[in-house]
Amino acid sequence: MRPSELTQLKQDGRAISILTAWDGISAALVEAAGADVVLVGDSLAMVALCHATTLPVTVEQMLHHTQAVGRGFTRPLQQQPLVVCDLPFLSYQCGEDKAVAAAGSLLKHSCAAAVKLEGAEPEVLAVIERLVRMGIPVMGHLGLTPQAVHQLGYRRQAEDPRSQAQMLQQAKQLEQAGCFALVVEHVPSSIARCLTQQLTIPVIGIGAGEDCDGQVRVTADLLGLTPSQPPFSPPLIQGRQLCVEALQGWVKQLHQQAETATTTTSPPEPDC
Repeated sequence: MRPSELTQLKQDGRAISILTAWDGISAALVEAAGADVVLVGDSLAMVALCHATTLPVTVEQMLHHTQAVGRGFTRPLQQQPLVVCDLPFLSYQCGEDKAVAAAGSLLKHSCAAAVKLEGAEPEVLAVIERLVRMGIPVMGHLGLTPQAVHQLGYRRQAEDPRSQAQMLQQAKQLEQAGCFALVVEHVPSSIARCLTQQLTIPVIGIGAGEDCDGQVRVTADLLGLTPSQPPFSPPLIQGRQLCVEALQGWVKQLHQQAETATTTTSPPEPDC
């Protein structure tokens, strides 16, 4: 799937599904699930690398994980989901040239066909316009932006009329700058619905109600693999508990076999 095809899905009224992946195993799972888009999100900083926030992850690490995701796919190239890779913190906030180099490296050396970045400040809009001119598709991201955690925290965004009007203006600016889709995270469903109705590009929600053109979720959250999940993404299964119990069963069985072996008369050992 190409980035431009998502707009056709919006026009057709078909919901767009996006799941995250961070290695070959997770990539194979989300591909088999039939996701339209696989996001190699900087959330892998917490999911895979055990950081407290997304901030420490680097471009090199994002490339490493995106390459692993590509190796995890099993379908022919034409049938694989669209892969979007997050541009990590400080890879695009420090100027257009650095952003083009980072995004270009991801597309050149991995399966990624597009990048995602956060915010709509004038500097970010200039970066997006430059990337799009260079032939690099860009997905935008508004609302709760994890790379701004020290400024915004993890609380819900755009809860008052003024901030909602600002978000609508920023969303239109992102569309005009050339974004092919927009993620809106942890915002009231009313503003997400408004964005979905007023934008031509697809609006993808996460904690933004059910009226968006599609939904994105962190796969590890849905599978219950993380210690805790955000309120808008409850686990579908208790995967962490299931895995621990299964592994505990194997360890217990191994210990029992060893104990049985020591209490059973063994035949003479052969001469070596």
